[in-house]
Amino acid sequence: MSMIYAKAAPAGRFARSERDGLGAGIRAADFRELISQGGITQPRVWPTIPRDITARTGMLARPLIEPSHPDAVAPERSRTLESNGAMLRLHEWGDPERPPVILSHGMFDHSRGFDLLAPYLAEHYRVVAMDARGHGDSDWCDSYLWGMDVFDVVNVLRALDRPAHLIGHSKGGGQVMEAAAMAPHRVRQVVNMDGFGPPDDGFFQKPGGRDPNWMTVAERCAEFLDRRRTASLRESWRPYESLDELVKRRKQQNPLLEDPWLSYFIFHGAREDKDGWRWKCDPHTAGGNFGPFKPAWIAPGWRRMKAPLLALIGSLPDTWGPLPKDLLDGRLENVANLTRATVAGAGHFIHMQQPAAAAGLMLDFLDR
Repeated sequence: MSMIYAKAAPAGRFARSERDGLGAGIRAADFRELISQGGITQPRVWPTIPRDITARTGMLARPLIEPSHPDAVAPERSRTLESNGAMLRLHEWGDPERPPVILSHGMFDHSRGFDLLAPYLAEHYRVVAMDARGHGDSDWCDSYLWGMDVFDVVNVLRALDRPAHLIGHSKGGGQVMEAAAMAPHRVRQVVNMDGFGPPDDGFFQKPGGRDPNWMTVAERCAEFLDRRRTASLRESWRPYESLDELVKRRKQQNPLLEDPWLSYFIFHGAREDKDGWRWKCDPHTAGGNFGPFKPAWIAPGWRRMKAPLLALIGSLPDTWGPLPKDLLDGRLENVANLTRATVAGAGHFIHMQQPAAAAGLMLDFLDR
């Protein structure tokens, strides 16, 4: 294992948007197909959709004033990929003939969050950023399973039809590690940006609430069904009067992110309806899924991953990371081929706060 400390760099659809039964769900046929093909259905690539077509309706969008950011570079190409019943949106930068790198975002985020990082990587690689199901311009589904997100990453790998590097942030970081373990012959190296699982008491446990690790199976099942029943009454996010109001809301969650970037980032992760602005992300993605889960069970699964891993964290305490040092050290002991690095001047959103420094570490790590 090697340790690196990076200095901060100077700043320099077809989608289902309403739960109306028209979108892709996880059906019994999908699971039969998953079983028959070793766990993953065959991906299908669809042509690029012109950017003046809305992902929500397929109709021409009225012009909007898009916020700009001096360091953000929009994708050069966009297309869709069918994976396990859902249409996933993919954005690309760089020469298609270069070695591929797949980027996977975190919870509530979207692929355009890589508009600062991707240009650095695209100088040497074909960069493919994916919107996870229920996020960005990918389909909404009837249910969201961690394993299905992992299958989606593997299906993007299969569609590229050549070994690729995987880079993930937060939830996406954990999922690319599992994808690398699931399809080792398709993955060259992995970068995980602060996606090493929740603390032992979880991210969302209510103060004074019961520890789910000590709940019986029946109690956890009942809690899950109650949560799903409540969620079923919620068709979409409540509207905000303006994009600025959405920026203020996200700023409360992630105070280290600067307003100019948040305006750009949230514009691409929201839509304007007649009654105001809403997040594109399906609110049901936050509902969780019932199953046998304990944070202590995360790391042992990493022993199956053969690809080398670059584990990145930021130097600044933030809303969702990094984990306490002893806890993170213990989890990473399960990774056979490990390089660790800390990016100065960054919190949880390393690729947004210090994209140049993060890219420098990645380019030094990744083979070409």
